[in-house]
Amino acid sequence: MSYLIRFPALRSPAAVFLSAIPLTLLLTAGTLHGQDATRTAAYLILRGNDTIAVERVRRSASSVTAIVASPNQPSIELVFTLGPDHAITATSFVFRGANATADAAPLQTGSITIIADSAHLEMRAGGNSRSMRLGTRPGALPVSNNDFVIIEQMARMARARGVRSLALPLFAMAGGATVDGSLEFIGADSARFKVATSVIDVALDAAGNVIGGTIPVAGLRLVVLEGAAANAIKLGRADYSAPAGAPYTAEEVTVRTPAGHLLTGTLTRPSNAVASVPAVVTITGSGAQDRDEYLPFAGGVRIFRQVADTLGRRGIAVLRLDDRGVGGSGGDVNGTSADFADDIRAGVAYLRTRPEIDPARIALVGHSEGGVIAPMVARTDAKLAAIVLMAGPAYTGRQIIDYQVRNLVMGDTAIRAAAKDSAAAAARAAFDSTSGKAPWMKFFLTYDPMPTARAVKQPVLILQGATDQQVRPEEATMLERAMVTGGNRQVTKRVFVDHNHLFLRDPSGFPGGYGNLTDPRVDSEVLGTLADWLATTLRVTPIAR
Repeated sequence: MSYLIRFPALRSPAAVFLSAIPLTLLLTAGTLHGQDATRTAAYLILRGNDTIAVERVRRSASSVTAIVASPNQPSIELVFTLGPDHAITATSFVFRGANATADAAPLQTGSITIIADSAHLEMRAGGNSRSMRLGTRPGALPVSNNDFVIIEQMARMARARGVRSLALPLFAMAGGATVDGSLEFIGADSARFKVATSVIDVALDAAGNVIGGTIPVAGLRLVVLEGAAANAIKLGRADYSAPAGAPYTAEEVTVRTPAGHLLTGTLTRPSNAVASVPAVVTITGSGAQDRDEYLPFAGGVRIFRQVADTLGRRGIAVLRLDDRGVGGSGGDVNGTSADFADDIRAGVAYLRTRPEIDPARIALVGHSEGGVIAPMVARTDAKLAAIVLMAGPAYTGRQIIDYQVRNLVMGDTAIRAAAKDSAAAAARAAFDSTSGKAPWMKFFLTYDPMPTARAVKQPVLILQGATDQQVRPEEATMLERAMVTGGNRQVTKRVFVDHNHLFLRDPSGFPGGYGNLTDPRVDSEVLGTLADWLATTLRVTPIAR
């Protein structure tokens, strides 16, 4: 998605942006610890009536196993070993490819054990293994986003201690940061779980099982099924075909990178072109994204599906690729932005092999982190015709994280005004204590986009939302000035009033309010500006109707 505090130290392909507004697509349910009975259930995460993730759970007195899958995303299997005091004493995990069966060969395996103030990690992938020890706090519970098993374990701890609320440190499996979590009983059969600005309200049965709930910031709800109904739940595959009547075709393609891994994607091409056509490669934001850059907010934002549709109707081909570890794409998911730039170079090289594509008229369109990667590629490829930066950062990751942490705390109405400065300082300290050790984060924190921006000589279009609170509007101006200072006289900037980081209409732009948005469509004004500029810059011949 974006630089919304993504923690990738264990950057798993199944992790949905673990951020200050996490989306809960993972973990579990159960019975009171100590009972002999085993409970199995299926947890459905719903957006409206659409199932966007299914979690199959089995809990016994000593362990909890959960297998979570989303359409076209790798699955994750987690096994939590439980202690007599309801604590989680050890966690193992297995990641498998998208739509893979439960017995398929894993992409990555590993384990986490928290001892005193250290988290001991073992990771294995592709025949290689790595051990890490990260600092945390005593008593921390491991989390993968906001996990229902953590909610249940905290509820059990609170009941055992005879308290109505409980605060505990949480160790983020997807990044190594330690954050504060809290659970408060609202009534006899309900509780509220909070971490950062994220809130999950759950319903509990008499045994302590989560039996339903809502995730207001993401506009999601939780439904729990058991027995035959649970076993009948299946997820479909993502559909990337062209819509009926579209003047373009959609072809499933694979791209092999110089590193040797394959990337899966879709190439849309105008149907009635009489000659080779211009083309665009899209570049997603941070986190493991599919080719559409699908985000669950507002009913399901698909930035690059809209871009591909708009450009396809204007005579421009579009190659959009799944990130490493998403769909059928392989590769080291723990790579850096520079590594991901090589994947985009491979996409450009692939287009140049296609006779239907004009190799002299290929451009890049990058959103958020993609707005960092596009200039990297353009700097090293003089044959590229143009680049478009949608909310591209100009600051270092360190500056972005500092701003986002403080901004999210200051915008959290649940934190008293007098406590916000100390809360922001504590959040910054917690992040700094552990999160800079992963390859992606280490690169991100120190990389300065400005020298690369000054070196870009191709025509550039900079698009920015005026209410963006993830990449600030001032950064668009900084990029424009850097490029002009570097001698580029073909730089165009456009800032859209009342548009947020996702280019949705949003007068606030506060990330904590994304779940309240109702329209998932990128505004037509944004898409029109993008298409008009590319059509002119790439010298597009109108499609014959």
